[in-house]
Amino acid sequence: MSNIAIGNGGAIVYAPGTSDAEIEAAAVAAALRHRRLVITWRLVILAVLLGTWEVFARTGIIDSFFYSYPSAIAARLYELITEGTDEAPLWYHLYITMEEALIGFLFGSVFGVLFGVALGRNKMASDVLSVYIKVLNAIPRVVLAPIFILLFGFGLWSKVALSFVMVFFVVFSNAFQGVREADRAMIANAQILGASKWALTRDVIIPSAMSWIFASLHISFGFAIVGAIVGEFIGSRYGIGFIIQTARGVHDTAEMYAAIVIIVVVVLGAEWIMTRIEERLARWRPPALNDSNG
Repeated sequence: MSNIAIGNGGAIVYAPGTSDAEIEAAAVAAALRHRRLVITWRLVILAVLLGTWEVFARTGIIDSFFYSYPSAIAARLYELITEGTDEAPLWYHLYITMEEALIGFLFGSVFGVLFGVALGRNKMASDVLSVYIKVLNAIPRVVLAPIFILLFGFGLWSKVALSFVMVFFVVFSNAFQGVREADRAMIANAQILGASKWALTRDVIIPSAMSWIFASLHISFGFAIVGAIVGEFIGSRYGIGFIIQTARGVHDTAEMYAAIVIIVVVVLGAEWIMTRIEERLARWRPPALNDSNG
């Protein structure tokens, strides 16, 4: 690629006569260098943060009783993975929390999309019900945990109910707004061509709102986990929330942080899966200008 040179600021300058293949290869190489640089900086920042935390805790700058330190957290995480807790293996605790969160996430997402699209398409209904939706949305969701425990007991469904309400309003709000922000020119063209209300909703409105809906799904799974864990704080014999609550009771901060690490890994894994699903369902959408695939 002798015809390709790097200009000021890292911009690629192509000399006259550069072939399309050379331009494409240079773009791929530049993207690869950028991704490697991003990963390197991420690892450097993580290493600095963890190293500073470890040094500060071991030298007494911060109190290790309250903050623990990374090596102790890693050791306790290994113990949880290999030995579990006195009540059950780690995988069973994780299974319980994921079951609660996934059921709440599924129902919250489905009903959030259905109600958001339905009210977004019906101005009269949205005007009438908007005040009630605002009232319900103003209630802090976590305070509903004791009520759901009273209604559904200490079993699965009280945690599912809390995960549901944590997810529903996030997805509903985005779906509703996505429908309202649909391209009016495209809607008008479809109506001119004779599209029915159902065809208009299915083929124009919902695809137009998909970016809004997926944006809400990316963050709502974390809320579903929060709902399940808060429910486990109130009353449960198993689950990641139970591990955190038990560790808090005996002032085992390393185990608390280890459980939090497990939650972070699970949520990031779910985020990665949803990103892949979104890429498959929205191939028509051009990538964002700052998309680094990471």
